[in-house]
Amino acid sequence: MNRKPHMGDKRITRRTMTAGLGASVVAGIAPMNIVRAQDATLKVGVLLPRSGAQAGIGQDCQRGVDITPGLLKDLGMPPLQIMNGDTETSVEVARSRAEKMISDGAQVLVGAFDSGQSTAIAQVAEQKGIPYVINIAAAPQITEQGYKFVFRNFPTAGMILADAFANQKELFEATGAAPKTVVFMHVNDTFGTAMKGGIGAVMPKFDMPYKIVDTIAYDPTARDLSVEVAKAKATGADALLMVSRLNDAILITRELVKQRWSPMAILSMGPGWYEDQYLKTLGKIADGPLSFVPWYDPNKPMSKKLDEALAKAHPGVNLNTNHVYTFEALLVAADAFKRARSTDPKALADAIRQTNITDNVSPGPGIQFNEKGQNDKLKDSAIQNRAGKLVTVAPKVAANAKVEWPLQPYDRRG
Repeated sequence: MNRKPHMGDKRITRRTMTAGLGASVVAGIAPMNIVRAQDATLKVGVLLPRSGAQAGIGQDCQRGVDITPGLLKDLGMPPLQIMNGDTETSVEVARSRAEKMISDGAQVLVGAFDSGQSTAIAQVAEQKGIPYVINIAAAPQITEQGYKFVFRNFPTAGMILADAFANQKELFEATGAAPKTVVFMHVNDTFGTAMKGGIGAVMPKFDMPYKIVDTIAYDPTARDLSVEVAKAKATGADALLMVSRLNDAILITRELVKQRWSPMAILSMGPGWYEDQYLKTLGKIADGPLSFVPWYDPNKPMSKKLDEALAKAHPGVNLNTNHVYTFEALLVAADAFKRARSTDPKALADAIRQTNITDNVSPGPGIQFNEKGQNDKLKDSAIQNRAGKLVTVAPKVAANAKVEWPLQPYDRRG
């Protein structure tokens, strides 16, 4: 006899049991990805060259990591669990450490300052399907591979060069003086080689007032650059055009003093010359070089907050590229996590693609990524070493000082 079900019937059929189980599974899964993720932490693997030839710069990037948690909290962002890794300034170590971090549970990777190391990490991240936010690395090919999990909030070599030449011309016009000849010296690593290729492609578009009379490549790990500086001096060039790292910038400056050569200007398109270690190591002879680099807009409110946080955590340290773009890379990760409400790699990558951060530090309208994962709206600045500090002299819209021109001769600095 068939029994009609009624409101109070508590017997369980196969259909009601299956439906009930399905509902309970959905109820159990959805809160984990949506509700509970609000109170969870995102595991971010930060890969930097904390030892080896680029240790000074890697450790400086770490200062940017140190001051980020408090700033993210003030912005209402979720907390991040930082997993620190040392690339040892090695491409192969960077690759293996990236793999190890992912196996240890990293849900996003950030790093690694150097283009060669960042290229290796990008390959691992793409293979594993883990979002990778580059803090600093300019080699154009990194975001030309069709990657879906690699994002760069840092200008490419071509972007750096275009803004460098534009800012140089602005300064030449402001001072009424410009070099007619330059000698180009560059490191022979991935970044330096990319910049060399970029200069050949970009410089002709800007009708620069000078010509390059010689190009001198050198090893950034070299301990003696006297021969290279002597060769540069022998060209009789008015100015030095540089793509450097930290240690070689110090060596070259000391050789300029020893060889009694004071060019009209040192025009750097890369790191080294603005680093705190450069300023503190060389004292008065560190003044004067101009660096045309990714920087920060000193007039933005967030720049002031970042500067204050750095001064509190690391007194006497000047805010620079290393801190700015490391902070912004972590900001991108936190912002994506907040919007995705999930630690799922695909959900995070989708959220990063939709990034639109306008309350930021770097020059330009803000942080967005194009279809290649590149922030192509970034702008660079011209900065000058001034009595142990760094001032921004171009472009005018993001400047806080006027340029001092030409370079004061080294033998007149007391």
